[in-house]
Amino acid sequence: MQTYALRLHPHQDLKRELDTFARTHDLEAACVLTCVGSLRRAVLRFANQSEASELEGKFEIVSLTGTLSKYGSHYHISISDGEGRTWGAHLLEGCQIYTTAEIVIAALPGVSFLRELDSATGYDELYIRIHPSTYPAL
Repeated sequence: MQTYALRLHPHQDLKRELDTFARTHDLEAACVLTCVGSLRRAVLRFANQSEASELEGKFEIVSLTGTLSKYGSHYHISISDGEGRTWGAHLLEGCQIYTTAEIVIAALPGVSFLRELDSATGYDELYIRIHPSTYPAL
């Protein structure tokens, strides 16, 4: 496993920067190990909702988890406000960094994370391809 560390700066878009990182570094399969930081704007899709919700304010990033590759990504985020109210949802483009985001990513050798339309869900879902030369026993 190879790890990467990056820091995002004020006004950068969290999802857009992660997706760009995956393409720029030609990542076949990776995951977010950890992320701490803050947002000034959050664009989220809450569970079982078809439309995005936008939150404006100062939010701490409590957690960020997800899979990413040059083929696509899927992230979930938890954020909290100054009174401790916490939201968890699907991360969308438009989440704007307030002060920083410190992120550690792990790349998985011998694996590709692809995205394919799943007729049961209607979404592009994760399709995992294991490269036999890396894992011949599988």
